[in-house]
Amino acid sequence: MSPAERAQWIDRGDEVPLAMQCELAAVPRSTVYRRLEATARQSLIDQEDGQLRALIDEEYTNRPFYGSRRMVVFLRGRGHCVNRKRVQRLMREMGLAGMAPGPNTSKAHPGHKVYPYLLRGVAVTRPNQVWSTDITYVRLAKGFAYLVAIIDWYSRKVLSWRISNSMDAAFCVDCLEDALRHHGKPEVFNSDQGSQFTSSAFTDVLKREGAAISMDGRGRALDNIFVERLWRNVKYEDVYLKGYANMAELTMGLAQYFAFYNAERPHQALGYETPDRVYSAGIGGGAMIVDKFGDADQVREKISGTGQRRAAAEVETGTA
Repeated sequence: MSPAERAQWIDRGDEVPLAMQCELAAVPRSTVYRRLEATARQSLIDQEDGQLRALIDEEYTNRPFYGSRRMVVFLRGRGHCVNRKRVQRLMREMGLAGMAPGPNTSKAHPGHKVYPYLLRGVAVTRPNQVWSTDITYVRLAKGFAYLVAIIDWYSRKVLSWRISNSMDAAFCVDCLEDALRHHGKPEVFNSDQGSQFTSSAFTDVLKREGAAISMDGRGRALDNIFVERLWRNVKYEDVYLKGYANMAELTMGLAQYFAFYNAERPHQALGYETPDRVYSAGIGGGAMIVDKFGDADQVREKISGTGQRRAAAEVETGTA
């Protein structure tokens, strides 16, 4: 056994003095001290990274257009001495990217096909006309998870959701198959340009069902605004309040929250009805993505119903 391997057995917390442990193991004390100092330093870095992730997550939930530069300014304002490279690393690990136009933002896998955005100015007037999906980062007391959900645009109903500790395509495909199995199929399915949603494993399922595939334009913060608003609700009404410790707790907690969200929580955009009721009745919902400089009065003429007019107005002002 090498000295480095023997050094692994040295324990500062042991009742045997450290110097005697080193002598018995025939290990130089300087080697052990360097290892213990490096371990303590890495533990401190990991703890600081956890604190930074929590702050980044909460600020990004409020301002998803923040990239690494603005996030550095925000963190420094909170008293953290960080550089952009560290913030970029943390945001990359969290799967976060600012929505503003720029290089390397929402970049798809180079080998995957990217589909055009089909929903600008389109009036959503019935359930299952448009479904949408996205992934968000969820912090835990020890570690983190990723949450994917599929939402019906007309009713805001969460049709399916899954969590994972990695950002692969498999849990997204499983979520999609579950939604299709229990709720039929959409006419149009919208997502961002992330590699999970541009993968053939995901798009082949939509092609099999005959759904038109739509993907957000780069730098278009409002293209998938209904799912972004869902993430804000989930985090502020559940995740941040509960402080889940692990994946098992998160799974149970989200199951309860989404049941409440669909069946009990009244939505202002739905005339204070619930998503379940609007989805099943096909009355009182609706949506439309309006260009910032578009003619709002003209697009309102395409929408009938109080709930649909309210939904269009919310998208125009960014409060959907």
